[in-house]
Parts: sequence; C-alpha cells; structure tokens
Amino acid sequence: MADRGAKRPTVSVPDDWPAHPDLTLALNGMGGFDWDLDSGLMHMDPPALEVFDLLPSEYDDRPTTLGCRVPGYEASRLDAMVARALKDGSDSYGAYFRVRLRDGALRWTHAQGSIRRDPTGRPRRIIGVVRDATDEYAQAAERIAVTEERRRHTSIVERTTAALAHARTVGEVIGVLADEQGLSRLGAENIILGLVEAGRIRLVSEGKAGSFVPDLEYTRVGDEFPMSEVVRTLTPRFVHSRDEFRNQYPRLWPAIEPLHVSSGAYLPLIAQGRLIGVIGLFFERESDFRDQERNVLVALGSSIAQSLARAMLYDQEHEIAAGLQQAMLPRRIPGVAEAQIAVRYRSARMGRDIGGDWYDVIPLPNGRVAAVIGDVQGHDTQAAALMGQLRIVLRAYAAEGHAPATVVARASAFLNELDTDRFATCTYVDADLSTGAARFVRAGHLDPLVRHAEGFCRRLPVAGGLPLGISSEFRLLDYPVTTIHLAPGDTLVLCTDGLVEEPGADLDAGMHHLAREVRDGPQDVQQLADRLCESADDRRGEDDMALLLLRRLGPPEHDTVGRFRQHIPPADPEALAAARHMIRAAVRAWGARERSEEIELVADELITNALLHTDGEAVVNIRMPHGVERRLRLEVEDGSSSLPRRREPGEAGVSGRGLLLVDRLADVWGVEPRGGGKCVWCEFNCP
Repeated sequence: MADRGAKRPTVSVPDDWPAHPDLTLALNGMGGFDWDLDSGLMHMDPPALEVFDLLPSEYDDRPTTLGCRVPGYEASRLDAMVARALKDGSDSYGAYFRVRLRDGALRWTHAQGSIRRDPTGRPRRIIGVVRDATDEYAQAAERIAVTEERRRHTSIVERTTAALAHARTVGEVIGVLADEQGLSRLGAENIILGLVEAGRIRLVSEGKAGSFVPDLEYTRVGDEFPMSEVVRTLTPRFVHSRDEFRNQYPRLWPAIEPLHVSSGAYLPLIAQGRLIGVIGLFFERESDFRDQERNVLVALGSSIAQSLARAMLYDQEHEIAAGLQQAMLPRRIPGVAEAQIAVRYRSARMGRDIGGDWYDVIPLPNGRVAAVIGDVQGHDTQAAALMGQLRIVLRAYAAEGHAPATVVARASAFLNELDTDRFATCTYVDADLSTGAARFVRAGHLDPLVRHAEGFCRRLPVAGGLPLGISSEFRLLDYPVTTIHLAPGDTLVLCTDGLVEEPGADLDAGMHHLAREVRDGPQDVQQLADRLCESADDRRGEDDMALLLLRRLGPPEHDTVGRFRQHIPPADPEALAAARHMIRAAVRAWGARERSEEIELVADELITNALLHTDGEAVVNIRMPHGVERRLRLEVEDGSSSLPRRREPGEAGVSGRGLLLVDRLADVWGVEPRGGGKCVWCEFNCP
C-alpha cells in the first residue's frame, strides 16, 4: 500500500531538521525521522518513537532496532518499496504498514519520506514523518468492505437474472435457483419455492431438504408459517436467527432444526401487480438483514417473479397447444389381429406453437389395414387445422375402397382446393397382413424403414411423388405405387422428420442413425417406440414428431430374405429410372451386391420390352430365398399374350439383343402365361 512517484513531498520538512523541529508535526500526532544514508543512522524524535511504542532509551538510531516493533513480513515489504524509490529516481514515497505494540496488538502506521539527492542524483538523505493510521485505515477498510458488499449483492442479482433469462419452463426456473450452482450464485444454503393457487400455497421446490412443512405439499394462507405470513401481508419476512425460528414458528422448527441454516428471507413474488408465489432463501449465518441487503433481496425477488410468471405462461401455452394437437390425433388405434402397432407423438418445444404432424391407422375391407404418417408445413394453428382435415379426408377416401394412389391423389386435390399456400408430405401404406403384401405411396415424405425378422434394418426403396397440394398444382397426380413384402416378424417404421433431424447433420445421417437404433432396439414395438422417442428428445429442436410402428405377426418365413413388387406405368421414363434404382438398392440390401448390376441390367431390359411392345403397365416381382445357395428370382409381367422370341441381330442391327443379353447374364430364364398376359422370369445364383 505505497504511494510513490510524487515530484514534490506532501510534507514540508526543513533541510536542517532536526536542528529546528517542526512543532506542528507533534500537534498533529506525527513524529519525524532523519535517515542519513551514508552512515545508515536514522534519527527519530520522541513523537516518532511513541508511534513505534518505544522509549528514547530503547532506540540507538539504528533502523534494525525497529525490527522489534515491525513484523518481518511488513519490514520486508517496506524495505523493498524504499529500495525501489531510491533506485528509480523518485523524490518521495509513502506506505502503510503495521507495528506490533508492547501488548502484542497490531497498529496501522503510515510513513512518508522525502528523498534528498546530490547534484549527481545519488540519494544521500531521507527526511520524513510517521503517524498512527489506525482510525484512517479502519475507515478505509470499512469503506472497502461496504463497496465490496454492494458489489457482491449487485453481482448476485445480475448473475441470477442472466441465468434466469435462459429458463423457459417453471422446472427450468427452479433448476436455475435450486441446484448447487444456483445456491452458490445466491450465496444461500437452501431455497424453497411455493406458488399461490386458489387461496393455498403449493410447494413446488424444497431445495436440498424439507425446509417447508413436513409432509405437506399444500398449506393454507392462514397458517402460522413465514410463507403464509408473506402471502397475507404481501411484504417480506426476515428471520434473523435460529432462536427466532424456534420461538416464532414452533410448527416449522422441527423441519428447520436439522438444517445448517441460521437465518432466512421469505420474499413475495409479485408480477404485473399479482402475487404468484413466495420464495424462501436460507443462510448458514445469522443476519440482521440491513437495509442494503434487504433492498437487494427485494430486487432479486422481483427478477425471480418476472421469470417465473413468464415460465408459467409458457407452460400453460405449451400445455394448451399439446392438448389441441392430441385432440386432433386419433383417440385410439384400432386393434389389428395380425399386427402389433405403436404410435407416438411429441409436440415441439416452442411454447404455444402447434405442429402439423399426424399419424393414423385405418381398418380396410378384407382384413387389410392402412397406415398413414404425414406432416403439414408450418407450426401454427393453421397447420394443425389442415392436418385435421387431411387426416379425415384420407380416412374417408381409404374407407371408400380406393386404391392407394387414388387416395393420395384425391387428398392432394382436396388440399389444393382449400386455396392455402401450405403443402403436406405423406406416406400411405395399404397392407394385406394375411399375405404380407404392402403397397406404398410416398408424397414427398421420408423413406420408411423396415426391420426384418432376422434383425437387420434398411431403408425401403419406395418411389415418391410430389407433396400433397403441390402435385395437384402441377397436375402430377399419377403417384407411383411400390409393393413390398412384409414377412412375419418384420417391423415397418414410419416417422416425420422431427424424429431424425439432428443439429449440424443432414437428413441422411439422421436416417442412418435411426436405422441403427431400430436395429438395436427391443422387439416389442411399444418398448421400441419409447426408446426411439427418448433418444430423439435429447437432440430434437423446434420441430414436433410423429412415429408409427407396425409389426406383422405370424410364424416366420424361413425361406425368404425379401420380396419386392413395383408397378411401372407406360410412357413414364422417371418411373423406369426409379424402379432401376430401387431394384439395385433392394438386391444390395439382401446381400447380393456382387450381382446387383447384372440383375439391374436384366430387369431394365425386360421392363423396357414390356413397355415397348405392350399397351399397359409392367409389374416387377423380385424374391430372394434363404439358404446357402440362394437363387434370386426376377419376374416381369405384362398384359400381352404374345411370347417374346430371341433373334440374332445383324452387325448393323440396333435391336434384337435384349433376350440375348438376358440369356448371357441370367443363370436360367423362361416365359410362362399369366391370365390374359405373360411373365418373363429369370433366376440368378447369389450364394
């Protein structure tokens, strides 16, 4: 605590001092010293010796003699400070240090010296004064303590308010206040929080231990408890000591006694002029709660009240939104004898926002069932309203017995007729659970997944069309239909993008992650649905999500790895290209990657011939059996009874090579009549 660098000394000392002592120094409680740096002797007058609690007979003009009064750590600090002043050319120095008196007490002392140098700048003499600075230092220390206390209190309010700014729900507000970090931030040992509801106080947090009323979640406003008193008077209640707890609140004392608390502050939480609750802060120390601390605590209570009111509104709006969404979803899923079905919905985490995700399960004639998953663009009441209308429309068209492509096309036309700027994505599945044939129509939605009974999971190669509303706008309502065989034990997974979206990752990465979770999840669809939702909750952001799982029951088919069926309309190059892609993906997924290109090439040739030489559509069927020496069977059906003939093309011929190619690539092939048409088939050995 030095004050060096002043160009002129603040105390005027005559050059011939102490020959002519300045009596004003003694009158002001100061003593003087004259330190001859050449001889090393330091003369001190009687007032100066009195500051050091020394008698004149006890001092021999040697500075080392003062060591009996100046503690070693203080002497080292003072010597270092004087040495720096002499070395750096300063004219003066000043320092506070402590002196140990005869009775062992420490006295704060201030010394100020004026350094006299010769013409060369060499220090020759130090003339200065010493004085008792006990009162001065005590006042300074008190001012510092007050400043630090004010800064600490301000910091408590600022840091708590900053932490509460990120809390959206009541649970998050409680977490900010009541966890270890929150208690440390508040400087409290424990907190409790109660909300005022219908004339009662409901305890929503009791911190580390029961410090409210044992075994009582609700208390009445008229009870003799500090929180009840705060509600009645709308003013804070400060409890200064454990004795006050014991004497003023005997019913509360059994809960307080085992706690390490000695004082408490109960604050009303008032927001927009309305009392919403009470918070109690407990401190390990006893406290008289002076005005400054009370003001800080009241300000803290106001900040907590605003955050709590905002969080309560958020929770209410979120609960209403979730209730509206749930009301628009099916109340129950119909039982299906040959399948296990699980559905889940999770609303978005954005207050009153309502999403447009939905699912549905629709019983169909002849033991079939339709499974639907969809998502309307947007997160508001309009999205929810459109979702409800689309769900009803799809259900109505399906119940009328329309084909899957017709159901989806009519739903798209309906959405377009509503004259809205919204669109919707959807996947519609018509499943015959007795045979396992499932017909898929995908309108801009995510690919479905299937977990096979053998345990592996893959994305289904389902052809897709434009989203609902957009397809009608562009008059592209011919949705392709993909037929997939679901074996007993296979589980179909339909979901919206809220289940697979991950911050910082693309959708494909999310689909791969979902496939791994489905593969490694439990067999029971209800448990699997819960597992997938729990995993998604950890990473889901601002989107809601819907999930539908359908598992076909029945004895396992030990002879089949997979089945694939696809209808390809005529004069549709895009459908042909999509079919080739899906065939390649399916064959690779079944473990026949080495022959996938050959199979794709043969399928393309047979499909092209069927479309080129007939007037109708082509139907592709692929079946992969189990076994060590598996033989994949590819069938292409058309409506023409004319049988193909293999021809030898000339050197310049541009056609006639199709069946020759099939003969070279397939292990065996043939043609057989099918009703009014035919089927060209071929088989490939895929061990």
